[in-house]
Amino acid sequence: MNLFEKEALIRVQAEELENSSPEEVIRFAVETFPSITFACSFGAEDVVLVDMLQKISPTTDIFYLDTDFHFKETYETRDRMAAKYGLEFIQVKPKLTPEEQAAEHGEELWKSDQNGCCNIRKVEPLTRVLGQYEAWITGIRRDQAYTRANAKKIEYDTKFGLVKFNPLAAWTSEDVWNYIRANDIIYNPLHDLNYPSIGCEHCTRPVMPGEDPRAGRWSGTEKTECGLHK
Repeated sequence: MNLFEKEALIRVQAEELENSSPEEVIRFAVETFPSITFACSFGAEDVVLVDMLQKISPTTDIFYLDTDFHFKETYETRDRMAAKYGLEFIQVKPKLTPEEQAAEHGEELWKSDQNGCCNIRKVEPLTRVLGQYEAWITGIRRDQAYTRANAKKIEYDTKFGLVKFNPLAAWTSEDVWNYIRANDIIYNPLHDLNYPSIGCEHCTRPVMPGEDPRAGRWSGTEKTECGLHK
């Protein structure tokens, strides 16, 4: 399918999928784009999508960006989910080890240049892996942040040059947790310790009562996104 055909398909389908359930969006995605992958961060939204994918299309590739800086609870969640579903999550790592990054760019780059650190440990690896596919699935929701408020359930990702599906775009946090409880889904225990959004250990803190749910990411800076989503 060439670029023109993809854009035409997206224009036709975007409005129709707006009223579709996440499961219907996933089914359309995997049937229309056999070369598709899901980017999993093991947050609440993503564990929901893993469960849905296992019920709809269990052979779809699921990868995660292993920045080397995740919380141990995130790695443990990965392992528990792999055991439960019989999955082998595809590990995608940066080209530089933490030691090589420190030698080349200085110690604790996440303090001196947050964007630079994210580019090395997230954006470049993501660009590399997405180059192998026609489409990808993400767990972003519109009410997570103002930067995501206009996310469509299907859109063309101009940054990475492929079709992007956001099955949970219209869901609220309550919808996510209702699904987790109803289906007894494994989730990261940090969510129970005031971590609504979980990234790298160095750049994530608990969120205090009354704060924005993403206030714990890159706290004290103007940074709000790691660069994976426009």
